[in-house]
Amino acid sequence: MDRKAEAQWFGDLKSGHGTMSVGSKAFSGPYSFISRFEGSKDTNPEELLGAAHAACFSMALSNTLAQRGTPVTNVTTTAVVTAEKTDAGFAITRIALTTRGVVPGLSAEEFKKVAEETKTGCIVSRALAAVPMTLDAELVG
Repeated sequence: MDRKAEAQWFGDLKSGHGTMSVGSKAFSGPYSFISRFEGSKDTNPEELLGAAHAACFSMALSNTLAQRGTPVTNVTTTAVVTAEKTDAGFAITRIALTTRGVVPGLSAEEFKKVAEETKTGCIVSRALAAVPMTLDAELVG
């Protein structure tokens, strides 16, 4: 299965601008040097990477728990992707995942254990394995 996304860029790095979209047409938006490195209302690649990671992690965690006989009511995950200037230039230096789950019949310890397994097992986590990741997992409700 192939998934498609597209991006265009106009102009130089600092004063230029671009647009990006996903093949399903579910998202299209502008991005720029300012949105990526200085903060603005537009999106940036790291934000989209975080959204993909949070979505993949939530789905994978829900699936694993259901397969183990404890289906979830809700899993919410936030991914904070940090990009910083390093000696080699800008790099994604860490990803912090925070997940909260409502899973009837599951202990907090088991939820954390399965969440840790998922951190290294979901498709996007595996693709980003070179980036240091932290996980804060908590059973709620």
